Amino acid sequence: MKLIENETEQKLRGGFYTPEPLAKFILRWAVNGDMGYDILEPSCGNGVFLEQIKTSEIKYNSITAIEVDAVEAEKAASVDLSNKVVLNEDFHAFANVTEQRFDLVVGNPPYIRYQYFDREQQIEAAKIFQKANLKYSKLTNAWVSFVVGSSLLLKEKGKIGFVLPAEILQVSYAKTLRNFLSHYYNKINIVSFKKLVFPDIQQEVVLLLCEKNNTNEHYIEHIEIEDIDNLRALDILSLKKSKKRIDFKSNKWTFYFLEQKEIDFIEEITKNGTIPKLGDFADVEVGITTGSNEFFTVPLSIVEAFELKSFAKPLVGRSVQVNSPIFTCTDWLQNRNSKARAHLLVFQTMDELKKHKEALKYLAIGERKGIKKGYKCGIRDEWQIVPSVWISDALFIRRNNLYPKLIINEARAYTTDTMHRVRIKENVNIRAFAASYYNSLSFAFAEISGRSYGGGVLELMPSEVEKILLPYKVANANFIVDIDEMMRKKNDVNKLLEYTNNLILRDGYGLSKSEIKVADNIWKKLSSRRLNRNGK
Repeated sequence: MKLIENETEQKLRGGFYTPEPLAKFILRWAVNGDMGYDILEPSCGNGVFLEQIKTSEIKYNSITAIEVDAVEAEKAASVDLSNKVVLNEDFHAFANVTEQRFDLVVGNPPYIRYQYFDREQQIEAAKIFQKANLKYSKLTNAWVSFVVGSSLLLKEKGKIGFVLPAEILQVSYAKTLRNFLSHYYNKINIVSFKKLVFPDIQQEVVLLLCEKNNTNEHYIEHIEIEDIDNLRALDILSLKKSKKRIDFKSNKWTFYFLEQKEIDFIEEITKNGTIPKLGDFADVEVGITTGSNEFFTVPLSIVEAFELKSFAKPLVGRSVQVNSPIFTCTDWLQNRNSKARAHLLVFQTMDELKKHKEALKYLAIGERKGIKKGYKCGIRDEWQIVPSVWISDALFIRRNNLYPKLIINEARAYTTDTMHRVRIKENVNIRAFAASYYNSLSFAFAEISGRSYGGGVLELMPSEVEKILLPYKVANANFIVDIDEMMRKKNDVNKLLEYTNNLILRDGYGLSKSEIKVADNIWKKLSSRRLNRNGK
């Protein structure tokens, strides 16, 4: 593998050693009394799975282990097992030429981004996707091609058991993989952990356990346990009795953290179409991409020091600067006076700036810092001119903690790409629009539509925001003042939702108490799971 300058070897290899309990459990699930398996490990590292096969005295027919790193391959080769071969080569190349087929594939594939592949690896990975009739994307991570390639090497009946990033459940670049697995396998089990398995790297992982048995059934089940120590007590038989039907239309597997009755509720309310989507009332776009927020967003002190008043526009650039569903001029002034970066610098052409000596001095600082040559700034005709500068009617925070906020932009402030810009469609009452969002059903769909990261962050992209169900009624405008007051007073969110659910969901759309409770439980379950990801 070609190493890239300034990156660690571990990052480039994508290797994080598998804890023994994970390897032991995967093998216990997979073998479960069978004795004649041909086993493949496509990225064996120093031989953790091989050691577990040895110490657990697992019966098998043959073992083929592959490792691209020569030093690691040598360690794996030293594990004393009969009828075992360790190949020092890239798995992608192996998968594209071998005629061997396996009963079981296990392992912890490398987590390597596409840009860290050398050219040969990119070509071989693309071939795997072609064989599976899948589209290969430059956003693809190595573990995706490992899972696809391993699946294609199974016999008519076979299993895979992998340690994978929890990204498989939700990220866009794994959508193709999720669809492939849903159709390819008859049973899928996901085991997740409340505590991080790799706390040092804040990498949330899951166990993906898949089985194909040549039936027409397609089931999926999710089990979440406290930590890897709880694997010892996990009943293997419970994993073999998957009950949730795979929804081939479902975009993300976070869906399956829910109970079947909750899934049925989501499917039904989406299918009947009585509640519209946020995108029916507004268009959502990313905020302004400055190329360097540090340089183009500034506090009042910088504006005054360099006499930049004529170039400084009101800005709300961080979620902590917004505490309510209405961002007012008073709110902006408070941010400005608190020394926050409350100004966006919107410069003219260099010809037009010739008479602004102080502005030129400030731009010179940016040039010395290399901002002029940055990726975004470097491709502009004039690096100091930020494109797509316009004011939105409302704002939607891109990365959120407790819950995502939809905000009326009463202050007419600009925003960077830390927030999305929301442009209201014709004849939509913006106060009703914003108020309609603050309910448990919309919050639940925000959790389902978005994706979570370490530290409990929920991120939504514009297209995902537009998919949120929004129980809009013009009459909901009457509630925005109360919602604003409750949020400014930092009232408990459950108290807020109790108020809005009755008015917006029950009175406005006729949802029953039990339906509202289901929606509320979905939001609480998904948000709590996300917020509990603190590595402790």
